[in-house]
Amino acid sequence: MLTRSFVAALALSLATPALAQDEAATAEAETEASQAQTVPDIALGAEDAPLTIIEYASFTCGHCANFHEENWPKLKSEYVDTGKVRFIQRDVYFDAVGLWAGILARCGGDDKYYAVSDMLFDDQKKWLSGGSGDEIASNLRKIGLKAGMSEEQMTACWDDKGTAESLIKTFQDNATADEIEATPTFIIGEEKVMNQPWDDMKKIIDDKLAEAE
Repeated sequence: MLTRSFVAALALSLATPALAQDEAATAEAETEASQAQTVPDIALGAEDAPLTIIEYASFTCGHCANFHEENWPKLKSEYVDTGKVRFIQRDVYFDAVGLWAGILARCGGDDKYYAVSDMLFDDQKKWLSGGSGDEIASNLRKIGLKAGMSEEQMTACWDDKGTAESLIKTFQDNATADEIEATPTFIIGEEKVMNQPWDDMKKIIDDKLAEAE
């Protein structure tokens, strides 16, 4: 899944929906992506929480949107907001559109990341409904404007090739290390957990919290 050519293809698909890819450009993108620096996680919740949960999620993944609609509010209110869990979302880029959304989520700064992420999942069907890359990009801009970003700010973020390459490398390194093959996938107390009904996930969280006591 995480081949160098896959990463290079993403690196070449930044702000414009269609970009010609020749062999020289692909080779250059592979080299630049491999040399990029990783970016730190953006965490939500108490630093001293006894349990950390990492979610690998793609903004274009329907199952991820369902999790954020149905289960994320429960996880946040019962565990994150109460200081029991420190939560980290790690973006997965299965396609260029997912990368565009990931760049937008970070464009407003760390403080706005989770708010913009929620908007992307809440309106996923709407912004993905565009019939072309241009329409999807326009839909994403509407979300950015709602989040308080300017047109110029979003353009600058999407045109920042270095940041895009860093996000791709971060995704590649983390997902490879944790052997992520599908989204959403969770790391709960260092155990990889696939997506499942809330009651089952809640039991796993409670068991991990009990072990941490």
